[in-house]
Amino acid sequence: MVHAGNYNYTVESDLPDAVPLFPLSGALLLPGGQMPLNIFEPRYLAMIDDVMAGDRVIGMIQPRLDGARTASGEPELCRVGCLGRITSLSETGDGRYIVSLHGIARFRVVEELDVKTPYRACRLTAFIRDLDTSLGAEDVDRDGLLRAFRMYLDANQLDADWDSVTKASNETLVNAICMMSPYGPAEKQALLEAPDLRSRAETLVAMTEIALARGAGEDGGSGTLQ
Repeated sequence: MVHAGNYNYTVESDLPDAVPLFPLSGALLLPGGQMPLNIFEPRYLAMIDDVMAGDRVIGMIQPRLDGARTASGEPELCRVGCLGRITSLSETGDGRYIVSLHGIARFRVVEELDVKTPYRACRLTAFIRDLDTSLGAEDVDRDGLLRAFRMYLDANQLDADWDSVTKASNETLVNAICMMSPYGPAEKQALLEAPDLRSRAETLVAMTEIALARGAGEDGGSGTLQ
């Protein structure tokens, strides 16, 4: 079960089969994760107004990594994204919305819909297994993940609330570190498409070790992730 705001998502029928889309390069929303958004484009302001009158769910998705465009000039989209429920919204006074999204489940685009709205939408099939938020959690190499996280912090002269980190569940730890990681769109998509928490953690650790080794090789000292 995924608990998002005032709603529990427990079975397939709780999930939409079509959603409006918010394409955003480099953004990674994962099931159970929290993502803040600053909404200012008129078409996405309209999208937020519309979904707030309905189920409050949008689809976060990246533009396709090769930069391909549709016939109308819009970016082609990756095939996998993540459903998010709006759990808070505030108005800034200058026409923007500050929104908090809670990740529900990943989805695969079945087809983009021909819509009359200024924003895009798709028909989808959801990754139902994501509703079991602990899937793969017991197999996570927690020590390896924390070691990679500490290396990243040390390389960038950063600190963390280690008391909170050590108390976090494997699920929370994996997804939070993935979402805050400084990697580019291709790496973020790989983390999103990892089949379970264990493989997501392993992918993140491998990325971190490669980036740190590359950085150390370039400057002869501690690497800095870009």
